Amino acid sequence: MNRAALRRAARAEWGPLAGTVRTALVRRRLRAIPMTLSAVALTALFQIVQNQSWGYEPVQRIGSVQAQLPWWLALLRTPLSLFVPALDLPVWGALAQVLLVFGIAELTLGKWRTLAIGYLATLAGTMYARLAVHIGPASPFGLPPEAAKVIDTGPSAAVVGLAVYISWRYRAWFTCAAVVLAMVVEVFVKPNLAGKEHIAAVLSVLLLCAVDEVRRRGKPRRDLFRAGGQRSGAPATRS
Repeated sequence: MNRAALRRAARAEWGPLAGTVRTALVRRRLRAIPMTLSAVALTALFQIVQNQSWGYEPVQRIGSVQAQLPWWLALLRTPLSLFVPALDLPVWGALAQVLLVFGIAELTLGKWRTLAIGYLATLAGTMYARLAVHIGPASPFGLPPEAAKVIDTGPSAAVVGLAVYISWRYRAWFTCAAVVLAMVVEVFVKPNLAGKEHIAAVLSVLLLCAVDEVRRRGKPRRDLFRAGGQRSGAPATRS
C-alpha cells in the first residue's frame, strides 16, 4: 500500500473524529476539556495522597473497590475508584489514559455523556468481578476466591469503554475492532481480574452502541465532513 492509499485510509478512519477534536480545540483550547483536566488533577491528587503514610487508608475508604465488599459500599465507592491509580501500575499511564481518552470523549461526546459511559464501563467490570468470584475458577468466566480481595481501582475500564464508544460513533471500525481484539488477547495472555473486567466493560458498551444504533436508525445523520469527501457516519455536533 503506497502513501496515498495510507493517507486515504487514515482519513477515512479518523478524519471525522480528528476534525471534531481539532475544531473544538482551536475554538476553545483547554477550556474545551474542563472535566478532563479536573479528572487528571484528581487522579494525581489521589496518587500523591495514597503514597503518604497518613493518606493510604483514607483513599482506600473512599475509592477502593473489592468484590468482597457489600454491594452498597462497592456502589458508593465506584465513581471515585475511576480516579484512584492502581498501586501496581505507573501513575503516568493512568494520567495519560485520562488525558487522551477522556479528553477526546469530552470534545466529541460532552462531559456528561463521557462520565456516564465511563461509569457504565467501570460498573460493568465491578459487577462482573462479584459474579466471576461466585462462579468460581472451574468456569472460564469465573475467578478464584482470592480475586475477591484484589483492590480494583483505576480508569482502565472506563478508558476502554470510551474508546469503543467513540470509535463506533465516528464509524472508525478498524479502531473499534483493534480495541476489542486487544482486550480479548489480554485475557488469553493474562487471564486475571483486570483483563476480564475489560471484557465486561467492552461488552456493556457494545450493548449500549447496539441500543443507540437501533434508536438512531431511520434518522438522518448530520455530517460536517460530507462536503469534504469523507464518508458519512460521524455526528456533526455533540449531543
